[in-house]
Amino acid sequence: MKSVVYAVAGIAALGIMIALIASPPDVQPTTAEASATLASAEESVMSEPGTLTLEVPGMHCQFACYPHVKETLEKAEGVDEVELVEQPDPNVLTVKKVIVKYDSGFDIDAALASLQQEGFSNATRIQ
Repeated sequence: MKSVVYAVAGIAALGIMIALIASPPDVQPTTAEASATLASAEESVMSEPGTLTLEVPGMHCQFACYPHVKETLEKAEGVDEVELVEQPDPNVLTVKKVIVKYDSGFDIDAALASLQQEGFSNATRIQ
């Protein structure tokens, strides 16, 4: 009996993951976020290598959304590595942030625009 319950729960979880991947939320940036993006346009291309943290509220799980975010960011010119911020519970994505290690010439605005094209329109730079 337990195996039937586990099988049904596994199928339900898989269905939920597929639904989340297929339809990321369409959240439009607020006026304040749009103003902040315009204000930071002057410093969007990094002149030296470094790291920064991006918050990606539309990232719902570490099994489907995070790999999609990682792949999208790693396609951006100048990105060396993208890693998920350490989670309090390794089985649940509660801290929806990634750390981007980049080389000089990395364009933050272009990276955020590529995330927006992939359905993560509310991603923002934290630091």
